[in-house]
Amino acid sequence: MAQAQETHTNETAAEHGAVTAHTEVPHDGGHGQALFPPFNGETFPSQLLWLAITFGVLYYMMSKMVLPRIGGILEDRRDRIANDIAEAGRLKQETEVAIASYEQALAEARQKASGIAQATRDKLAAETEAKRAAVEKDLNAKLEDAEKRIAGIKEAALADVGEIAGEATNALVETLLGKAPTKTETSKAVSASMS
Repeated sequence: MAQAQETHTNETAAEHGAVTAHTEVPHDGGHGQALFPPFNGETFPSQLLWLAITFGVLYYMMSKMVLPRIGGILEDRRDRIANDIAEAGRLKQETEVAIASYEQALAEARQKASGIAQATRDKLAAETEAKRAAVEKDLNAKLEDAEKRIAGIKEAALADVGEIAGEATNALVETLLGKAPTKTETSKAVSASMS
């Protein structure tokens, strides 16, 4: 009965021009003679034709559109990498030049510092030597003055000694002889005895 209703429904739909889908399952469970289409020998020529057409279209698209873009991208990358390497080399060279100039400036600064230190030592030594010479000169002048004063005092003392000796000699001779000698005689006698 269900089959009769379904047949009637299909006939009514066919009269009205409607497309119907059959939901009936064949009695063999669908495992009959139907093959998977790519393995069906009857469809090989059309499959090969579409394979050739698809391959041709894909080959044309790859060769005219995709591969030139990829080549351009690769060339851009190669150029960018080469530019980056060149820039890195230039920067490395600039760095080496900067390091060399820094080391040269450092060596010059050390040399200048050494020269300044040596000049300062020489200047201080010269100043010290000048001060020492001035002090020695001052001391020598004071020593000469002192020696002159000592010599003057000595001469004065010796002159006084000669006079005192002459007076003592006069007094002694007068006491012993009862008569005082002349001053000239006494001074000659004292001078002779002192030399």
